[in-house]
Amino acid sequence: MTKKPFPWQDFLAPRFWPSWLGLAGMRLLVVLPYRLQLFIGKIIGHLFYLIAHYRREIAQTNIALCFPELSAEQQKKLVKEHFHSVGMSIPETALSWWGSNKQLQKLLHIEGLEHLQTELEKGHGAILLGAHYTTLEISGGLLSLLQTTAVTYQDLRNPLFNQVMISSRKKKFEPVISRHNIRSMIKALKNNKVVWFATDQDSGIKNSLFVPFFGQLAATQTAPSRIAKITKSPVLPFISRRLDNAQGYQITILAALENFPGDNIEQDIIRVSQLIETQVRKAPEQYLWIHRRFKTRPEGMPKLYRKKPRRVKK
Repeated sequence: MTKKPFPWQDFLAPRFWPSWLGLAGMRLLVVLPYRLQLFIGKIIGHLFYLIAHYRREIAQTNIALCFPELSAEQQKKLVKEHFHSVGMSIPETALSWWGSNKQLQKLLHIEGLEHLQTELEKGHGAILLGAHYTTLEISGGLLSLLQTTAVTYQDLRNPLFNQVMISSRKKKFEPVISRHNIRSMIKALKNNKVVWFATDQDSGIKNSLFVPFFGQLAATQTAPSRIAKITKSPVLPFISRRLDNAQGYQITILAALENFPGDNIEQDIIRVSQLIETQVRKAPEQYLWIHRRFKTRPEGMPKLYRKKPRRVKK
């Protein structure tokens, strides 16, 4: 398949210049020592914590809801650590997009690849079920070193960053599929491909069910169960975690879920939600708490987040 060239001409207007500057800064991070990359990312995350009042409120709300056993001081500390983790995801994203295979290979620690290989031998493809950890982008780059994989994406608001993301992913994954394109996911699985996606964000009640997540009812997508039922593909949990002391990343692929999908789609999605919760508790600062995970509420329950501030139109 012929790769389309990057459409530079679409992004030359002055309104894109700040975005180009940001991308240039990210690109420069890649040439720095890895430990320094993470240190700079942590500083960026702390600045984000100080100025991003709305996102900080979201993280504070989510962590208070999900970790009521923590004291107010412990919750505040976890929020700060989370923003540091979000900041570190910026150089990690740059490394995933532009880093060499040699750079990435040094950071990879993997368990359970044999589970994936065993399932592919059966000819039904495999679903790698991830979650929105702050290490999501770098874990994809690491996965691409080991296994040809189809990956899904959600469009970013910034059209230039969105185009760079898609173009960069196309260099590592085959195919790259919009998260709304269920038909292409099914086609890839029926062709015995690996499809990696995460369905743990609140995308509304359509094709979702309210199931518990950290003791709170959360609108949770039913796609893992529905797609697995159509394709007969096994579902293997995919977990990524940033290791301490700049030691890289632990990628873990668990064995395929047994009796999944079952006869009850709600029980299937509860299983998925509980599995993600178990993994998040191992490194809670690395989960994406700045997302409005409980935005959609059951009828009669109060909203948890204040109205999103309007964006200034240029």
